[in-house]
Amino acid sequence: MENVRSLLLTVIEISTMVLASLILLGLLAIGIIFILDVSQRQQAIRRNYPVIGRLRYLMEHLGVFFRQYFFAMDREELPFNRAQRSWVARSAKNIDSTIAFGSTKPLNTPGSILFLNSMFPQLEDEQTEVQRRPIVFGEGFAQKPYATYSVFHISAMSYGALSAPAIRALSLGASSANILLNTGEGGLSPDHLAGNCDLVFQIGTAKYGVRDSHGDLCDIKLAEVAGQDAIKMFELKLSQGAKPGKGGILPGKKVTPLIASTRGIPIGEDSISPNRHKDIASIADLLKMIARIRRVTEKPTGIKFVLGQSDWLDEFCREIHHLGLEFAPDFITLDSADGGTGAAPQSLMDNVGLPVEFSLPLVVDKLTEYGLRARIRLFASGKMVTPSGVAAALCLGADCVNTARGFMFSLGCIQALQCNKNTCPTGITTHDQDLQKGLDPTSKSTRVASYATHMRREVSVMAHSCGVVNPQDLDREHAYIVSDAGLPEPLLKRYPKVETNADFDMTVAKP
Repeated sequence: MENVRSLLLTVIEISTMVLASLILLGLLAIGIIFILDVSQRQQAIRRNYPVIGRLRYLMEHLGVFFRQYFFAMDREELPFNRAQRSWVARSAKNIDSTIAFGSTKPLNTPGSILFLNSMFPQLEDEQTEVQRRPIVFGEGFAQKPYATYSVFHISAMSYGALSAPAIRALSLGASSANILLNTGEGGLSPDHLAGNCDLVFQIGTAKYGVRDSHGDLCDIKLAEVAGQDAIKMFELKLSQGAKPGKGGILPGKKVTPLIASTRGIPIGEDSISPNRHKDIASIADLLKMIARIRRVTEKPTGIKFVLGQSDWLDEFCREIHHLGLEFAPDFITLDSADGGTGAAPQSLMDNVGLPVEFSLPLVVDKLTEYGLRARIRLFASGKMVTPSGVAAALCLGADCVNTARGFMFSLGCIQALQCNKNTCPTGITTHDQDLQKGLDPTSKSTRVASYATHMRREVSVMAHSCGVVNPQDLDREHAYIVSDAGLPEPLLKRYPKVETNADFDMTVAKP
């Protein structure tokens, strides 16, 4: 008993000494921080309120992470609110996506699209596979045209901006769901090819993956990439919604040896693309470049841009008629001003470019006016991560919809806003291998495919409610748009249909 008491006293003495030491070390640390704070001149808060002033910066940092869990309402958070993220998560996990009691979405928000249900919607036995029809790209102009039955695809995300496991999961998922995966401007990596899915190879302003030693487009490398069976189409990127007028930005800490070899750039150095293609300075240059890429690759070739100034569209369409339809792009990917990216100046991301709900009908009508709508297919992209966004784009005239961030959510993205810091906690946008360990490509690919499948199913449900069998048949007559006064008005009133100018009507024989 005496030995136990002695041992207990010894433990208490040691614990007291340890506690006293920790208190002394803590006081010493506080003293050092106090001296550092009062002597520095960069931050007034820390100088005026040493030690405790640091809590302000800590709370500012933690606020980004706590806001979405404790403070933001279901429908108010940006860039994506909890309701949107939740729908994607449930779809990706193949969980019941129904809700109860009533919608939390306000029905009087200006710009919202309201779909018009039919008096006699489609019955299930009328929704047959016979009604499916392909969306064909490059027919009659590319030696190897491409066709897809899906109206929903994976938008451009570069290897470099995304991690290798994330790209691999997207490739495997895209293959399972029979949808397209756009490589982004960072070149073609082995992970893009992992799933043997259909790929769109994007050519950015730096020509990554198909550039010569001077950074110019190399026909030999272009032909080598086109030789990959998985590459179905090529996309010449002119601009994107998150940073119109600014090239891609990949911080040097993300430029690993494999990324450097894939892009053809130095290891560990910032990879910044030019503002535009230096070899394209006019509409004629652009159309000739499109024709050149199609000739070399033998595959459909399109362009991607976010619309800002729109006067050039008339010249664009007229020049196509002047040079010939073989110079027209096989498709246009129209990005939105609210598109996303891993890194971009806030001044551009917040303020430049037009949202796709305005620019899409403008482009559709311009192509229709010049008799080019049947020649040029249209992808729309920009924050369309739920069925309502996809259906709205189809009503406004898109053939297909692309999303990047929607598929990032399906991979497990929690909107931590760390994409540009190489510290993504889910392993999606980081090249820190310790963080990448949490992202298993096999299990995540199942979620990618499930998200795409659920999206197509629910868009079809909305189309059937509107009285059409195929989502491709959705049109402006099937929706209303909420006006600035908060009242619904016909979408056709906001965007009246345009007739083809007789001078450019391809179906009319000219004398």
